[in-house]
Amino acid sequence: METTATLKRDIKVLVFDQYGTVVDMQSGLTEIAAPFLKEKGWDGEAHRFVTWWRRTHFENSMIDALCDRGHTPYREIGHRAVSHVLDRSGIAYSADEVAWLVAEIEKLKPFQDVIEALQKLRDGGYRLAILSNGDRDMLEAAKPYIGFQFDATISVQEAGYFKPHWKTYAKAEEILAEERTSILFVANHAFDCIGAKSFGMRTAFIDRRKRPFGQEPQQPDLIVANFKELADALS
Repeated sequence: METTATLKRDIKVLVFDQYGTVVDMQSGLTEIAAPFLKEKGWDGEAHRFVTWWRRTHFENSMIDALCDRGHTPYREIGHRAVSHVLDRSGIAYSADEVAWLVAEIEKLKPFQDVIEALQKLRDGGYRLAILSNGDRDMLEAAKPYIGFQFDATISVQEAGYFKPHWKTYAKAEEILAEERTSILFVANHAFDCIGAKSFGMRTAFIDRRKRPFGQEPQQPDLIVANFKELADALS
């Protein structure tokens, strides 16, 4: 793990994952899904339903990238994932209901510590960008709900693969016109940090859930509990 002094010297751009890192995906989707599931008469826990949804989506997006048959939109992967979980749960549903649930991702709000920390980082001279698995239009629709203007918002559609495929980080490097070693990639997900580090970026792991990163060879350069700690460390 590098010293914060080294990172402060070398880093010019911070690139953030959006879903689950900038915006609170688990809590936000649980709040949305709970009344829907109750109305359907499902007596399970809404947060578990959302966890199944997210895990199924992740699995399907990894299959999509590995099959290398052309990039499937995030929204379409989402529709498949939600339909699958509803089927597993024995819940009757319509295509419109599935589309509505997935569209709610666009309205997710940032974690409470995010905006103030981002402003502090910007005041410190860093450029700030998003690199997300979301579709271009979904990321555009999300901007008013996040309430912060990033210097760049990059969809993996530009690369044609889902993260953590190396081409997604390479496309971000190209668009941002910075050397990969001058980029700090920030994520709440170990897989995303591993992908970025494998490509040669520096990485910061936001350990909100207080879980071990794992014994991966691509360890993050910085581990913090939240965005405030990140901004404090780099200021």
